[in-house]
Amino acid sequence: MNAIVDPNGPSLAVVPSNPVPEGARVGYFETSDKIRLRYALFPKGPGPAKGTICLVQGRTEFIEKYFETIADFQSRGFAVATFDWRGQGGSQRLIRNRKLGHVKHFDDYWTDLKSFHGSILLPDSPGPYYLVGHSMGGLASLYAGIKDRMMFDRIFLSAPMVGLDHQPFSMAGMARVAGAISAIGLGRLAVGRKSDRSAAEMPFAGNPVTSDVTRYMRSVDVLKARPDLEVGNPTYRWAAAAFAAMAGAAEDSFPGAIKIPVLMLAAARDRIVSTSAIETLGLRMRTGRHAIIAAANHELFMETNDIRAQVFAAFDAFITNQSG
Repeated sequence: MNAIVDPNGPSLAVVPSNPVPEGARVGYFETSDKIRLRYALFPKGPGPAKGTICLVQGRTEFIEKYFETIADFQSRGFAVATFDWRGQGGSQRLIRNRKLGHVKHFDDYWTDLKSFHGSILLPDSPGPYYLVGHSMGGLASLYAGIKDRMMFDRIFLSAPMVGLDHQPFSMAGMARVAGAISAIGLGRLAVGRKSDRSAAEMPFAGNPVTSDVTRYMRSVDVLKARPDLEVGNPTYRWAAAAFAAMAGAAEDSFPGAIKIPVLMLAAARDRIVSTSAIETLGLRMRTGRHAIIAAANHELFMETNDIRAQVFAAFDAFITNQSG
């Protein structure tokens, strides 16, 4: 079933397995380049105020997927502010085929985050501000730490997308290939096969994102209730933008340009992003470090209770306890 949190505006999907955290407010805002994005704000739970977590998602994700994690942040004394990136979730789609993940330039995600920070986060949420990003959102978060060092006090990342394994070329080489395909007018075509199945139809067995069946099926339940939230394969234009951004993260100047304290968690069994690339970057950063979570798959916040306990122990040591 669906529930409308705000009957006069955008809605959040509710299914029995995925209750909305306390105090949710949902709305739309417009970016500086006139893209309409869906956002949600959640107040802190009982106890001393710790500030606000700005939570940014991975590719294909949506606000509802993080309800449990948002409630975990609330219980620690944090308010949470989050939004759907352009081209996914409940935000404005950019091409006619709304099931394809598309963006022209990776910097467009910086436009989303900067617009959210100025329009929603600063006016409506208490400081200090901490940026928490997963996968693609993790890479966008690292670039944010370079572009504006004053926006956030600290950055905490789950399996950031700083590289991909098993590619035929380097990240820069892959960017050139995808860019060339886009340049001849095929940028809006899907990377992958037409036969690729919807995420709502994929079985748990063999999935590359989590070993927790309950959390996996919870996301499936949300997409069945709200199929309009789903995004599938990326386009070649998205791939060109993402590979170029990952290539940038591998440049010698990148680690030293990040002046904000950063903690990156990598998943030992990750089959989506490169754990070794995260480790390499972590060893080269002056203000950051990394840790590898044993036995974990890509979606650390959606993993088993034991793995999530390790993730939140790291979060507490890095952000919760130092912020009081």
